Formats: sequence, structure tokens, C-alpha cells
Amino acid sequence: MTVTMNVQTRLRSLPLAAMAACLLSFVAFWVAQRAAHVTMLDLSVYRAEGETVLAGGDLYAMRATSANLPTTYPPFAALLFTPLTLLGVPEMRTLATAGNLLLLLALVHLSLRLVGRDRPAAALYAAALLVWCEPVWTTLRYGQINLLIAVAVLWDLTRRDGNRWAGVGIGLATAVKLTPGLFVVLLLVVGVARARELGWNPWLRQAATATGVFIGVTVASAVVLPYDSRRFWTEMIFQTSRVGRKEETANQSLSGVLARMLHTTDPGIWWLLVAGLVGAAGLAVAVLAALRGDRPVAVVVCATTALLVSPISWSHHWVWCVPVLILLATRARPVWTVAAGLVFASFSLWWVPHAPAPVRLELHQNAGQMLLSGLYTLAGLVLLAVFAVPAVRQWRTRHAVANE
Repeated sequence: MTVTMNVQTRLRSLPLAAMAACLLSFVAFWVAQRAAHVTMLDLSVYRAEGETVLAGGDLYAMRATSANLPTTYPPFAALLFTPLTLLGVPEMRTLATAGNLLLLLALVHLSLRLVGRDRPAAALYAAALLVWCEPVWTTLRYGQINLLIAVAVLWDLTRRDGNRWAGVGIGLATAVKLTPGLFVVLLLVVGVARARELGWNPWLRQAATATGVFIGVTVASAVVLPYDSRRFWTEMIFQTSRVGRKEETANQSLSGVLARMLHTTDPGIWWLLVAGLVGAAGLAVAVLAALRGDRPVAVVVCATTALLVSPISWSHHWVWCVPVLILLATRARPVWTVAAGLVFASFSLWWVPHAPAPVRLELHQNAGQMLLSGLYTLAGLVLLAVFAVPAVRQWRTRHAVANE
């Protein structure tokens, strides 16, 4: 009864203009998606994974939809997808669209909480605008789970220190999709650095919780799906080609940009070198930001680093543009926020020649086309460079004090 009254009180306190703007934008978005005849291919793959698990089939031999798409996530994800089999396809698509729009609201809310600007009206107005960013559009177009992953991670990282549940979201997100595991590394490194003065601290506690949850659900999945688990962790995890072609224009990671620049399907050693350097630098910037108490920068930099160094980061994985833009709106000059917003709302990567296999138009892009098809990656590198400046200053100051 008390919970219901609290919810009703919060709803009454919401500004009507903000609610109307958000609702109007979401309705227009929904209509635009229907007019574009979105197929939600990835959602259909998720449903097929659930059906395969329930039928006792070979999860990683499965192919689904007209695009002949395979399973790419760990077995735990397939277990989570089994409830989708209870719905008809139209109902599943409607529920996925509505659910993702609610998740966008949650992501905006958590992003504002992260930067200390948690206001209901601000969340509604921001969601009304950010729903039109290309990563969000494409996430809903394919029926992807990117918003769910981002919300799980940010839910953890916006908890009060000492919250017993902090770490659960990151652990579950990592068990579904491995890239959030970089947040566990961030928590661990910061926790170890803080241990000298604080001993066992919230950062270490959260890292331990996330690791424990990841191991727990992964082991449980192996008990339920032993064959599929063995195949994934010994074979499929190393087969990045199952996810897609590196040179595709939708791949907005360093490997995709390098593949297009070098006109090759596999940048090989060059990607390993560049990804290693960017990964180490990005993690260092995130750790130093966390140590000086700037959690928003630490979170945004860690997410951006994970997207950059992943072998495949499809454009819809960049829903982390939501907390990035909200952080810039509170820290940077308006012109920079607008410029970053245009990068993610312009759909520029789709302006260049691109085509599915066996045609590989991305291997023949000119300099201008390469720039347009790599704007997310470029924006990510600029973001790391900008936030590296205070990190370098901090390191120099500490080094100077240590030498006195």
C-alpha cells in the first residue's frame, strides 16, 4: 500500500509538459519504426535460442531468420530468452519495443543520477531527444538487449557505497555479454589502490560480488547446458567471425575502422597493438578519475574503452552515448555537446557505400567515407583524450610530490 502511494505521489509530481513531450516523441518514434517495417531480427534469434534450449538442440549449430544468424552469446543468455517462446511474434515485438522505451527512460534516469542531476522533468525531456539517436533507433530496430545491459551496469554504479546488491547487475551483464567485464577490472584496480588506506572497501566488495555472480550463473548454466557451455567457453568464444565481418560499416570499434582503412577483412596485429594501447590508456584514465572521486568520468571512459577495444562493436552497442551526452551536457560547452549529439543522431555511418556479404563495398571506401563510417570510434578516442588531460595532471602532481 505504501509503495503504491509513493508511486502515485511521484507520478503526480511529474511536470505535465515534460510527460507530454516524452510521450509525443515516443509515439512518433514507434510510428516511425512501424513505417520503416523493422524486422527485429536479433529478437527473433533470441527467441530461436530459447526454443533450441527447450528442445534440447545444439545451441551453437542453430541458425535463425532469413539472414541465417547464429547464436553468439554465452549459454546463460539463451536460458534468459526462454520466456520469449511463450509469446506470439507480434506480441513479442510490441513488448520488446515498449520494454526498450522504458529501459531508455531508466538509462536516462540513472545517467542523471550518475552526474548528480536526477530530476524527473530533465529525464523526460532528455529521453524525448535521445530516443532519436542512431544507436537507440538501431537497438529497437533489431530488438537488441543493449539498453538492458547498460541499465544493469549503471544500476550498480549509482548505488550508495556499501549497498549489498551493488555488483549483481555487472555480474549478470557480463554473464550475458562479456564486454561489461571491463567494469569488473575497473572496480578491482580501484579497490586495490584504495586498500592501502581503507582496507576492504566498497570497490573491492562490488568487484567480488560481480565476479561471484558471474561465476555462479555461468556454473549454473553449465549444469543445465553442459555441452553448449563447453563448446562456448572452449571454441565459440574465440570465433569472432560468428558475430559478423570486422570491416562492416556498422562495426564501430577500432578493429572495424582499421579494417576499412587498411582495406582488409582482418587488421590482425595492427588491431592488437592499437587495441592494447587504447585499452591500457583508457583503463588508466578511468582508474585515475575514480581515485580522484570523479565517478561519472570513470564510468563513461570505461564504457567507451570497452566499445573501442572489442573486436566487434556494432553501432547499436553505442547506446552508452546516452550517459556520454548527459555527462557532456553537465561538463562541456554547449557547442561540444551539440557536436557530439549530431555524431550519434546523424546516421552518418549509413551514408557510405555498404552491403552484406559476399559484396564488400566497405573495403573500397575513400578517405571521406572512412571518416563518416568511423565517427563513433573517432568520438570515443576524442573523449578519452579530453578526459586524459586531468588524469595526466593528477599523475604529474603525485609524481612531483613523491619526489620532494
